[in-house]
Order: sequence, then structure tokens, then C-alpha cells
Amino acid sequence: MSWECVLFKRVFSTKFLAFAAVCGAALIGVTLWAWGQPLICTCGYVDFWVGSVFSSGNSQHIADWYTLSHIIHGMLIVLIGRTILPWLGFEFLLSISIVTGVFWEIIEHTDWVLDQFRATTLYQGYLGDSVLNAVADYLWMMGGFLLASVSKRYLILCYIIVLEVAAAIAARDSLTLTTLMLVYPIEAIEDWQQELNPRGPAQQ
Repeated sequence: MSWECVLFKRVFSTKFLAFAAVCGAALIGVTLWAWGQPLICTCGYVDFWVGSVFSSGNSQHIADWYTLSHIIHGMLIVLIGRTILPWLGFEFLLSISIVTGVFWEIIEHTDWVLDQFRATTLYQGYLGDSVLNAVADYLWMMGGFLLASVSKRYLILCYIIVLEVAAAIAARDSLTLTTLMLVYPIEAIEDWQQELNPRGPAQQ
């Protein structure tokens, strides 16, 4: 066996990827902390769940409605991988989830991406995630990936639809709506989302 094959097998071994996944969480935390993001919510305490996208604690604690989009991220990697590239194994898809998960949590906190979010009314005043929330988002994504990896494709699709619909109904935002409003804002959707804003339009 050539050294290239040995190296490939070692890099994509389950143990190595488990170690890489842990290192990914650490990389996110250290990078965001170095960039000045607070370790936890500046309110000084930690909640498991924040139920309003307009709350000052949104994206600062362990979970919120946007957690669902991160879970879906992990599920989509499995669904797309199995559909388009069915010969890819678990280890390769896991490596993709680690890379994209770390990449997004870091890129999301660059000035350019933050400015793109702030340009949308729903995210005005958004200062980025706490370190705790960003690392938790990454771990939720990994959880979604692992759940999807032991599920059939039709179940993964059902999971994704249920999570998207639940977020859209309860929070009036979801992975689909976030992407749409960032790429092509629609005033009618924005007005519908703002109906849940406790501050009212005058305070936006």
C-alpha cells in the first residue's frame, strides 16, 4: 500500500475526525474570543433556550430558534451527499461537516458578513454571537449531522421540513427565510416578521 493511501486512511479515520471535531469547536471559541466576542451573554448568566428572535439574549445563549438552522445544516450535508455523491462514506461527509461548520461560525463574524446581516431590518443591531452560542451552534450542527447519518433519506427530508416550518411559524424566520432576505429582501415578508417585534416599528 502506498504512503498516499495510508495517509488518506489515517486522515479520514473516525478517531482522527473525532479529534478534529473537538479541535474545530476550540478553534471557533478561540478565534471569536480573540476577535472580541463575549464568552457568554453580557447579561451575565446562561440560559438554555431563548424563545424570541427579538430578545437581547438571542444568539447569546445555548439554543434559540436559529439553532434549528444549524441542525438543518448538518442534515443537509448527509442528504445532499447521499443524493448527489452516494459513494462518499461517513468519514468524508463528517469531514465536510467539520470544515463547513467551523468555516461558517468564523466567517459569520467577519465585518462584511455582519454588515450584510445588519442591512436586513430583522437583524439591525446584531453584534454577533457569544463564544458560547457559536460553539453551541457548531455542536448542534454536528448533532444534526449524526442524527441524519443514522436516518433514511426520506426521514432526513421530513426532519428538515418540520424544523423549517416550526421556525417559520413560531419565530417567523428560518434557514430558508434568512437566506432569502439576505439575498433578495421582500418587504411583505419583512412586515410579517416585524409583527412579532415587541418594540414596534417606531423603535426599529
